[in-house]
Amino acid sequence: MESAIQRRLDDDGTATVTVRGEIDYANCDDLARCMQEAVTEWSPAVLRVELRGATFIDSTGLGALIEGYKAANDAEAQFLVINPTRAFRRVLDVTGLSDFFGLAESSVSDTEATQATGA
Repeated sequence: MESAIQRRLDDDGTATVTVRGEIDYANCDDLARCMQEAVTEWSPAVLRVELRGATFIDSTGLGALIEGYKAANDAEAQFLVINPTRAFRRVLDVTGLSDFFGLAESSVSDTEATQATGA
């Protein structure tokens, strides 16, 4: 399955990176770059990674999320993983990353989540 990675700057200054599909070796560098660019270009107070539409993650995808966390942390921005599916939450729990990252549920609509600037 293909994936789509998009980013947007919300009205409140929060940067949101939205992932749909798989996060694996084929696109982990794209995800890491998208998060880094969001932090560098927009200097947000919060970097959110929206996983509602994500279907799979492997170890390289987890590594990309860690890179995003580091980029946000270096810029003194909060890093949040939002709306992880049950399967994603389990992977984050088993690896201990759910304690490392901030996890949250969001009331952002699917329409808002898809209105993004391409990475």
